[in-house]
Amino acid sequence: MTYDAELDAKGLLCPLPVLKARKRLQALQSGQVLRMEADDPAAIVDVPHFCTEAGHELMDIADADTGQVYFIRKA
Repeated sequence: MTYDAELDAKGLLCPLPVLKARKRLQALQSGQVLRMEADDPAAIVDVPHFCTEAGHELMDIADADTGQVYFIRKA
């Protein structure tokens, strides 16, 4: 999947992955995609909730060797 920006949130615990994603998304334009890697077990719940609340589209969640990869399209 193509993306416009990347965020490595591995090693960060709740709520830091979501806070970092919010900050990184602010720099993007509407419709651009952020690829974020996270290994916090809570991120699997927090990231979808954040996207719903903020109006962003969670395009995909994929398992990776180091955790999960999230693709978020900015609203």
